[in-house]
Amino acid sequence: MHLETDTTRCVASGQCALSAPVVFDQDDDGKVIVVDAAPTLAEHSRTRQAAALCPAGAIHVHGD
Repeated sequence: MHLETDTTRCVASGQCALSAPVVFDQDDDGKVIVVDAAPTLAEHSRTRQAAALCPAGAIHVHGD
């Protein structure tokens, strides 16, 4: 699994950090940051859900 985030699109809604707190967090401005760029297989579903819930489309998940 490869993750890409676009902080210029991020609207700081926090859905990523709520959906996959092991993988995503927010910086001081509320923008998405990746805290685990290589999530375990157990986190893949939550990571994909976080990307799907992002209202700005700022998270892209590639591969398995």
